[in-house]
Amino acid sequence: MQDLNGKVALVTGAASGIGRAIAEAYAKAGAKVAIADIAAEKATAAAHALGPNAIGLAMDVTDEAQVEEGFARTQRDLGPVDILVSNAGIQVIAPLVDLAYADWKRMLAIHMDGAFLTSRAAMRQMIQAGRGGSIILMGSAHSHVASKFKAPYVSAKHGLLGLARVIAKEGASHGIRANVICPGFVRTPLVEKQIPEQARELGISEEEVVRNVMLRDTVDGKFTTLEDIADTALFLAGFGSNALTGQSLLVSHGWHMH
Repeated sequence: MQDLNGKVALVTGAASGIGRAIAEAYAKAGAKVAIADIAAEKATAAAHALGPNAIGLAMDVTDEAQVEEGFARTQRDLGPVDILVSNAGIQVIAPLVDLAYADWKRMLAIHMDGAFLTSRAAMRQMIQAGRGGSIILMGSAHSHVASKFKAPYVSAKHGLLGLARVIAKEGASHGIRANVICPGFVRTPLVEKQIPEQARELGISEEEVVRNVMLRDTVDGKFTTLEDIADTALFLAGFGSNALTGQSLLVSHGWHMH
């Protein structure tokens, strides 16, 4: 299941953090990997570090033309995509009453529009190639629960569940599976940035944010690791049938259970 030899994977937001960890795990398992990121130079450097079977792509996932060009280049250079990980994301922390409409729209564009545009492009290649595939959307424990000050993030992450379920139904006859990985708090730059923001909004110390907000409901008071998420993405990429599709896997140290 963890042998991805002959497979082509495209991972968005893959120049750093969770996306990069997944790209590295896929490369180690034998896949050819396209590292897509809005930070073009970082994407190229990350691909270079993985060796000759990786390419870096400049991709703003909210830009339809950039998404289409990135997938076309991947097909030209590596082959049609077998695995998509739609991982690109940002965070905006603000009470709903103070949230700028522009921030709401930008958040939904990156998380939802990006997942739609990349999934559509991947499905088109997968259907044409006729060998099935795995589409993995990066959700969050916030795909199932809500937190204060994260209205657009929670809304978008909930929305990804619906999108994955539709892809699962439409893709089934083509052997295309779709699932959502729902991490708890992973200590990425995105989360590091949230700690002081949450402390400021809640009027508590950064240590209290970590202990009493982020990790309070875990079973062991621990952050989820990049390796935890990469291992889950590797499992979903290599799973061999439609038995596991339209699902969300919570990887959160029990922070949320369902």
